[in-house]
Amino acid sequence: MRNIKIILVFAAVGFFIACGGGNQKPTSDTPAETPAAAPEKADAASYDPNRGEGKFNEQNVTLDPKLNVAMAEAGEKIVGVKCTSCHKMTEERLVGPGWKGVTQRKTPHWIMNFITNPDAMIDKDPELQAQLELCLVRMPNQSLADEEARNIVEFMRKNDGIK
Repeated sequence: MRNIKIILVFAAVGFFIACGGGNQKPTSDTPAETPAAAPEKADAASYDPNRGEGKFNEQNVTLDPKLNVAMAEAGEKIVGVKCTSCHKMTEERLVGPGWKGVTQRKTPHWIMNFITNPDAMIDKDPELQAQLELCLVRMPNQSLADEEARNIVEFMRKNDGIK
């Protein structure tokens, strides 16, 4: 038992010596730490609330008036893995807002821009900033591929009653 106490004392002393030096100033041989760059100010003036912020627009996101069932089914699988822990398919909020009616309120390219590029959009979109005030949690970037985002939009359309 005495040997264990001695070992613990030496370990504690070694720890404090190794982690010490908090009050030392850097020498000329040691580069000073540079503070992290401040995040770039969001340019809300150039933000298009109908398009969002990202690579999708009216030209590269087109929807057939009729639901693409195969895409909706693929989207449903993705949603089950990446989205339903925070979103309900009704109007009810869970962590994030419910999805019911989202395809009537937002354009498909806005939805795809948001789900593939949430940070830039939250930084610029006043509606998303207000939503963040309610939900208190930023939507994480799920690293969705373009096809996955498009499939999710088709599933959202199915959820909103498109046939």
